[in-house]
Amino acid sequence: MYIEVGKRRVFASASDWPGWCRSGKDENAALEALAAAAPRYAAVPKAARIAFAPGVGFMVVERLPGDTTTEFGAPSQIAEAERKRLTKKEAGRLSALVAACWTVLDRVVEKAPPALRKGPRGGGRDRDAIVDHVLGAEAGYARMIGLRLKQPPASDAAAVRDHRNAIVAGIRGGTKVGANRRWPARYAARRIAWHAVDHAFEIEDRAE
Repeated sequence: MYIEVGKRRVFASASDWPGWCRSGKDENAALEALAAAAPRYAAVPKAARIAFAPGVGFMVVERLPGDTTTEFGAPSQIAEAERKRLTKKEAGRLSALVAACWTVLDRVVEKAPPALRKGPRGGGRDRDAIVDHVLGAEAGYARMIGLRLKQPPASDAAAVRDHRNAIVAGIRGGTKVGANRRWPARYAARRIAWHAVDHAFEIEDRAE
């Protein structure tokens, strides 16, 4: 478990399960949110056909100081353990879980209405705007692992598939160290998966 500590927000991220990451106002709240999200997150390893048995309790392996991105609402800090080069087996597992996060997001989007419930101040993106946001963010994330990808139109399924396949290939390429990589593959998988799952949960919550 990685704990990323900001002044007003703390993230708890499962080190071996990209996408299983939640935040809270402090460490206890973040861990409670993570535990509560386990049944929802289970759809990801199920889609990847990877056994998932979270058990009881968490072991924190690293605590990381947060920054402005942490406060803004994203887990931005790279754990020391994430700097280790991936084995081929690890790369295959991580990329399968990232792809499964997209599968879960796609299923949620397919079931959700176009208009989502607004927040107390009338804010919040609707379904299609969230999808566009995720694709745009991923084009930016891709640059951090040495790729140059244009944001695909959400309406072009083939382009979205190619976009995702390129990112998965980039994560698999984490078995090698490249000069153009600013993010190690382990962190890239965690960040990309978190973003997809976080917005899948948002759509589910706001579609109710």
